Amino acid sequence: MRTCVGCRQRALIGELLRVVVVDGRLVVDERRRLPGRGAWLHPAPGCLAKAERKRAFPRALRAQGALDAAGLREHPAFATEIGSGNHPEPQ
Repeated sequence: MRTCVGCRQRALIGELLRVVVVDGRLVVDERRRLPGRGAWLHPAPGCLAKAERKRAFPRALRAQGALDAAGLREHPAFATEIGSGNHPEPQ
């Protein structure tokens, strides 16, 4: 179980994306093998927006300064319009 940095709900690892910092940019760790601390996030535009608004990534990743989230916004999981829909409810 991990906690989404956006909505703060717990979910299974398979339901969340691992996000890491690479050269000051946030990237999705597709294979969950990149080195360093990771933050977990639902693959939903609403959770990404909440995490950015709360400045959760620098805190969760223990990074200094602002992080570029453009790479996350371009990821297919977040391709839909921000704020439209949310992550699926747990079953």
